[in-house]
Amino acid sequence: MNATATIAPADRAGGPQYMRALERANKVRLARASLKRRVALGEICVAAVILDCPWEADSMAVADLLMSQRRWGQTRCRKFLAQIAMSEKKTVGSMTDRQRRTLAAMLTAVPQSGDQATELGPRPYQVPAHHAPHEHRAMALSR
Repeated sequence: MNATATIAPADRAGGPQYMRALERANKVRLARASLKRRVALGEICVAAVILDCPWEADSMAVADLLMSQRRWGQTRCRKFLAQIAMSEKKTVGSMTDRQRRTLAAMLTAVPQSGDQATELGPRPYQVPAHHAPHEHRAMALSR
C-alpha cells in the first residue's frame, strides 16, 4: 500500500484562502454599507432592492434592510414582518418570488415619509384609547 497525498499550494490565485475570505467579507461589508446609505437617503427604495436582489443584499437579513430606512426601527420592522409571518433573520436571497412580490407590494403601500410613517401603530405622544383613564376615554376616542 502506497498512499500519497497532495497538498494544494497555499499561494494560489491571490494568496492564502483566509486572506481571500477577508477580502471578500470586506467587499461585501462595504457594499452593504453603501446600499444601506443609499436606502437611508432615499436614493433607492427597499422594494426595488427586494425585487432585484443585488449581490450585496443576497445574504443580508430582511430586517437589516428594512431598518436602514428612515423612521424604521426594530419594533416597526417586527410588526411589519409579522403581517406576513416572515422571520427578521430571513435573508433577501432566500426569499421566494412570491414573498418578494408580497413584501414589495406591502412596502409600496406604507407611507415612507412625514407624519404618516407611523401607520403601523399610534404616534408616540398619543395615548391609545384602551390605556386612557376612564374619564378621558371619550376624548381619546374622539382623536
